[in-house]
Amino acid sequence: MRTAVIILNWNTAGYLESFLPSLLESLEGEDAELVVADNASTDGSTELLRKRFPELRRIELEKNFGFTGGYNRAVAQVLKDCPQTEYIVLINSDIDVPQGWLKPLIDYMDSHPACGVCGPKLHALLPLPEGGYERSSRFEYAGAAGGYLDRLGYPFCRGRVLSRTQEDEGQWDTVKNLMWVSGACLVTRSSLWKSIGGLDERFFAHMEEIDYCFRARREGYKVRVVPQSVVYHLGGGTLPQTSPYKLMLNYRNGLLMLHKNLPYCYNALHARLVICLRILCDDASALVYLFSGKFKAFKAVFRAHHEYRRYRRPLKAGRSLIKGPVMCRFSIVLQSLLRGKGIFDYLRRYENSH
Repeated sequence: MRTAVIILNWNTAGYLESFLPSLLESLEGEDAELVVADNASTDGSTELLRKRFPELRRIELEKNFGFTGGYNRAVAQVLKDCPQTEYIVLINSDIDVPQGWLKPLIDYMDSHPACGVCGPKLHALLPLPEGGYERSSRFEYAGAAGGYLDRLGYPFCRGRVLSRTQEDEGQWDTVKNLMWVSGACLVTRSSLWKSIGGLDERFFAHMEEIDYCFRARREGYKVRVVPQSVVYHLGGGTLPQTSPYKLMLNYRNGLLMLHKNLPYCYNALHARLVICLRILCDDASALVYLFSGKFKAFKAVFRAHHEYRRYRRPLKAGRSLIKGPVMCRFSIVLQSLLRGKGIFDYLRRYENSH
């Protein structure tokens, strides 16, 4: 098979039961194989797979290695067994796919050898009160139509800024060179995966796909969303948005991502300045959590900074083939506060002018 579509599962048996049938059906006739790697689930996921989907290839890991470690081991096993695999697709267990979602992505990669990473547009998948799910035409929080980084390295998406999302009316269908696409559904070349070493296992989960895309861009590859492909993402399948641990991971990993990548694009002094300003902004958000009575979130920010200092390595510069700006020249938080709903019009004007 040219393409390996890999789900990394951890305690989401219900999602596997709901979404695997349509995913399997969508791959019929495609030169692709579906693999489910399990991060030592305890909710009966592996038993479900053996009984309901016995023909499905499984990789059972001995413990929970996180999103990064689990995928690194799963991809290594797939490439060992099938060295001819050209494309790796990372896809979450809470993704609902329509027929034909994969072909535009693979066709785009085939016809654009400079593209190292691509993804579909992400629409929201909404749970219904009576059970089941409804596909929405609204962009989903985790990735929408692909993302950028603002001047302090905070990520935002075309179609999603902070907690505000847009209806998809084709306004972001222009193919652009992006900074990142969501790891909820991400296609990458296996040669690129091997050359840059897969995902950074220090991240464990969250922001690791942004770091991966950053490193791909450093190698001269493009990162793009292919608008002809749309999938539907429920989100929060493993850790809910309100989880203090998830909040800690996002703050910590955001700093790690900047620390390891910015010195390749700027000098060390510039990188230190950006990181120091980012830490000050994080501290300000921690105070907002404190005065709002969100004490666990307040503690999560400072735990993130403590772990960042423990995990970071000396700033190291090197070769970078990135052409054009690495980050946008504005603060997404400030612009969002100033412009309200007009933030999306501002982003479209900014994108069209760069």
